[in-house]
Amino acid sequence: MKISSISEFKKMSDFYRKSLQKQYKKVIVCGGTGCVAGGSLKVYERLKNLIEERGILAEVDLEKEQEGIGVKKSGCHGFCEKGPLVRIEPNKYLYIKVKPEDCEEIVNETLINNRPVERLMYRFNGDIYETQESIPFYEKQTRIVLEHCGHIDAESIQEYIANDGYTALIKVLEEMTPEEVCKEIVDSNLRGRGGGGYPTGKKWSQVLSYPSEVKYVVCNGDEGDPGAFMDRSIMEGDPHSLIEGMTIAAYATRATEGYIYVRAEYPLAVKRLTTAIEQAREMGLLGKNILGTGLSFDIHINKGAGAFVCGEGSALMASIQGERGMPRVKVKRTVEEGLWQKPTVMNNVETYANVRHIITKGADWFRSFGTESSSGTKAFALSGNVNNTGLIEVPMGATLREIIFDIGGGIKGGKKFKAVQIGGPSGGCLMEDHLDMPLDFDSLKDVGAMIGSGGMVVLDEDTCMVSVARFFMNFTQNESCGKCIPCREGTKRMLQILDKIIEGKGKMKDLDLLEELADTITNTALCGLGKSAANPVISSMRYFRDEYIQHIVDKRCPTKNCSKLRTIEIDPEICKGCSKCSRSCPVGAIDGKVKEVFRIDQSKCIKCGACMEACPFAAIREA
Repeated sequence: MKISSISEFKKMSDFYRKSLQKQYKKVIVCGGTGCVAGGSLKVYERLKNLIEERGILAEVDLEKEQEGIGVKKSGCHGFCEKGPLVRIEPNKYLYIKVKPEDCEEIVNETLINNRPVERLMYRFNGDIYETQESIPFYEKQTRIVLEHCGHIDAESIQEYIANDGYTALIKVLEEMTPEEVCKEIVDSNLRGRGGGGYPTGKKWSQVLSYPSEVKYVVCNGDEGDPGAFMDRSIMEGDPHSLIEGMTIAAYATRATEGYIYVRAEYPLAVKRLTTAIEQAREMGLLGKNILGTGLSFDIHINKGAGAFVCGEGSALMASIQGERGMPRVKVKRTVEEGLWQKPTVMNNVETYANVRHIITKGADWFRSFGTESSSGTKAFALSGNVNNTGLIEVPMGATLREIIFDIGGGIKGGKKFKAVQIGGPSGGCLMEDHLDMPLDFDSLKDVGAMIGSGGMVVLDEDTCMVSVARFFMNFTQNESCGKCIPCREGTKRMLQILDKIIEGKGKMKDLDLLEELADTITNTALCGLGKSAANPVISSMRYFRDEYIQHIVDKRCPTKNCSKLRTIEIDPEICKGCSKCSRSCPVGAIDGKVKEVFRIDQSKCIKCGACMEACPFAAIREA
């Protein structure tokens, strides 16, 4: 149904709110990628069928005032470690690791008899947490951008509107000029959440100031950092917040066309964005003469082929234009000459998702979160050797200790914290000394790291930092577009040196060469991705230099992760001469006679560990 005026939209919004209240219970099944992979769609179908078998309406249409139990697929709830997840409202129960065979008990106990199923609830130290909000993972968060993720039907524009969706757009259309919108964003001190931290309002104001009949609004949804899934989760769980933010940006800058660039590896995000855009067009919230106000703006989706470099602005725009995704020399900035050489606003998904909150609640409200230089909140993808992996959102300025130990539940297996890699291949390693440092744009820059898009990989005491640096350098080298020599050749040379060190062939002078190469690449590479390529290596060398020296001087990996530096020996006091080790060795490196002690020829040994697994007496171990 197309809405042709603001007054008509307000009437429709009130109707949807009343219709939503007819759902006396809501069953919200996590439909994010992680839970879907764990079987949540089977849980959804089973719950829906069981409810309908009892004569109760399970799929409630908000276009009609229908009474029933609303069973819906949401986006990511965030608590990925415990999926598939099911939330029951208004009880606020959160059921974890739900399987189809659990559904009948959920329906009978909770939906019919209003009792909790305690065995499906989160437990810690013997305590049962009945409500989602009481679980420490959620209790310590401040969810603004992720407000709807896990709480509303991700595929329903009606439910988004019923939860005050598009009211920010209505406000700017009714009450604000483009200049006033830009000023509100400037006053909020919203900085780009894609990594650079450039002031969003300043960017919008610059685009507004350029006289051009054609301007563009672009969303960078090309989330390529290993371990990062914040933007994906927003696109999957709250796509209309992105559309609303982009439409407000179009009004503020007088743009007429928008593009969302999202990697094709995110099929669920593409599907839900496509659905959301079609719904918005049908309702008159995208297209020509939106709500009869004269604003015309439409959005298109461009699917990227997975090139990491297309996360860089100019490479992304080249890809949208049908060219090879490679950065360009920025003689003029994107705000002046961007997509098709026209003034262009480019922000990432999380940045646009913040806009509606700033418009409806005000710049002062937004600045009440975070630090003086970094306002608001930040979403992080918490992964690695931490008990509670998942998607989180905290105020800017939160500390690593709060994130890893309060929200993340500490290190797996009771092991010791060693480091955290923050910001992906463009970021850096932080160590125990940084646990109480506030996480904001400027503080991280001072210690050689960056927030980046928000990936946060926690590493425990068994992690080899040289291998971590090598992993990220290998990723960056593979993803280099090859346009500029410093990045193309410099990252390749750094990777070769790291390979030498891990294989026990490194020299102390290699550390100096790594630093020299890093300095050259940082100062001469063409784009921001190249300039930050050496960050993981330099930060790990700064804080874990002893580990590099042990690899080079002692020819030993202290964590025993580097296979080429392993020394596997047979203990003659324990060996029974059974010959199983010799028979399992793929390269014939073990000699001996049955019922006598066997020995390993270190010159032949490839350190594969097959002999250790084969020995029934545990006589073989690393020296």
